Amino acid sequence: MIGAALSSFILAGVLSSFLFLGRSGANVQNYNDMESQARKALEIFAEDVRQASSITWNSSTSITLTVNAASVLYAYDGTARTFVRRDAASTRVLISGVTPGSFSFKGYTITGTEIAALSSAAELAYASNSTKQLQISLAASRTNTTVVAATNTVLSARFILRNKIVTA
Repeated sequence: MIGAALSSFILAGVLSSFLFLGRSGANVQNYNDMESQARKALEIFAEDVRQASSITWNSSTSITLTVNAASVLYAYDGTARTFVRRDAASTRVLISGVTPGSFSFKGYTITGTEIAALSSAAELAYASNSTKQLQISLAASRTNTTVVAATNTVLSARFILRNKIVTA
């Protein structure tokens, strides 16, 4: 009787340790997935920005870059919660699971001043002419049925449009 009671306590401890390790492993996998996706997305975005000869601001969450005479659209899709890259040949999801309301592009002038308002057509046109540096910020999250949500905040470096001519 005593042996059965002790073994049930030991078994309960082993099972709870097993469940804890499984949940921790799933959470680590979620973080790893988000970090890998963000790294790849920023690498692709940085390459296009550095090669871009012009930028068109479509909205505060959508821009079009001219890269080697081709248009490349980068946009946040709030419905699908994704950050996408679209060119003439394909559409590619760069980051999934973006937290609603967390995504933004930030533009900066040649002097490093942030271009603040991007709501009217005149402000978007000004931003299209004046942007020399771009930055992305977003938060992403992943969940599994047995694991709490894992979140990751991404703030990119400021990428310089090297081929775009802007004067101060």
